[in-house]
Amino acid sequence: MVDKLEVVVPAGTGGEGDYSLSITPERAGWAHSSLNVLELAAGGTHTFETGESEWVVLPLTGSCTVACRDAEGRDETFTLAGRRGVFTRVTDFAYVPRDATATVSSEAGGRFALCGARANRRLTARYGPAEGVQVELRGAGQASRQVNNFCTPATFEADKMIAVEVITPGGNWSSFPPHKHDEAGEGESRLEEVYYFEADSAYPAGQAGACGYQRVYSSGPGKEIDVCAEVRTGDAILIPYGWHGPAMAAPGYDLYYLNVMAGPDPERVWKICDDPAHAWVRTLWDDQEIDSRLPLTTTVENSRTEKEEVR
Repeated sequence: MVDKLEVVVPAGTGGEGDYSLSITPERAGWAHSSLNVLELAAGGTHTFETGESEWVVLPLTGSCTVACRDAEGRDETFTLAGRRGVFTRVTDFAYVPRDATATVSSEAGGRFALCGARANRRLTARYGPAEGVQVELRGAGQASRQVNNFCTPATFEADKMIAVEVITPGGNWSSFPPHKHDEAGEGESRLEEVYYFEADSAYPAGQAGACGYQRVYSSGPGKEIDVCAEVRTGDAILIPYGWHGPAMAAPGYDLYYLNVMAGPDPERVWKICDDPAHAWVRTLWDDQEIDSRLPLTTTVENSRTEKEEVR
């Protein structure tokens, strides 16, 4: 059985250098997906080589400038307005191709997710405006959640990467019904996945106890996983295979997670298989409304210090 500690990466245990979290294919024991969380002090700068991976620089808190020089010597610079936090706004982002050098700098400091996927094609560096991010409301009732589709096959061109943000209001479940994507087939694609979490109280903001829970399980021969873990800001969960879900937002605490996925299939597509034991739950949604608290964020900055609904 896969040990819980190999699936769950608690905040403060997975960092390296400027990264408070560094999930590489080598560390995860797989071949395609990466996620680094970059911490920059005011005036800080970080330079990295993209190597054989494509990357998206996504502000979690703060704003930054991303400068890129590609293999042909072309220079691009993108200014990201970013956001005060993941519960305040949908953010803009920058795409950086493989075989390039990138520098992230921030005048005021902040935290920035570097989402990576090993890529075959070398595309051009590009800016992704917040206004172009598709905000999807998924599920219904207590399974309602918000999905910010900033780097999906339908919304942004990449070679291999699929990445989204999910925000679940307190008391709701997401990643439900439990699903998997670890086999090639007509209804399923092979994708390694990282979940990176943040949690906060809607009102008043900043409560120290903010948390959620994540379930991951599998019983295939040689692929046993059985994890139900409490998750807090900065924690990560690795999904090499198996069923994953639900991700549960505790009452009073909104839950955010960033999903980064990539895999070996030639087609860049997200196809999933629901756990047959729970797939029937989708039929309940026909008679339920989407949670009226959604969307929790839009491209307009909102305050977490005032009791208000963002609609």
